[in-house]
Amino acid sequence: MTQNKLVPDWGLSKKGKQRHKLFNSNTETKNITAVYSSYEQKAIDGGLILSNHLGIELKKIESLKENDRSSTGFLFEEEFQTTVNNFFANPNESIRGWEKAIDAQNRIVSAIKYIISNDKSSGDIAVVAHGGVGTLLFCFLASKKISRQYDQPQNGGGHFFTFYKDNFKIIHDWQDIALVP
Repeated sequence: MTQNKLVPDWGLSKKGKQRHKLFNSNTETKNITAVYSSYEQKAIDGGLILSNHLGIELKKIESLKENDRSSTGFLFEEEFQTTVNNFFANPNESIRGWEKAIDAQNRIVSAIKYIISNDKSSGDIAVVAHGGVGTLLFCFLASKKISRQYDQPQNGGGHFFTFYKDNFKIIHDWQDIALVP
């Protein structure tokens, strides 16, 4: 059961795996030549679904991990949402011992810059990570202050956005990975 496992050990649900498999048919995957994830199980699960489909190796980078919330571990939905709201509303503070949002944002932006600078593949790069760090990256790319207002839609997760790797300009906002154009 999820609540007995550490957050980094949580895997994708059956529904999450099905949604990732649908993403393989998305036209945006056709030019992907590199796939990266954190060492956290959900990201690995999703990254492997995509990388195996494309026939390429999944590369893992520790700093792509979700914001550190090990101080609380599993929280039931209402308490979790309240804590997440405070995390985004107070980015320079540690909420309940969680990593500060600003520190997590700096870490993820540095990881993305490192990947783009060092990746030797010839096409698009996919980063399979977590909603919280995705939101922090999105805020940075959109030149917006850290805010949950820019979070992925709240319908169970599994969204993506794209941006140009040469100038960090957002191409499109959050889209559902299970909707195949």
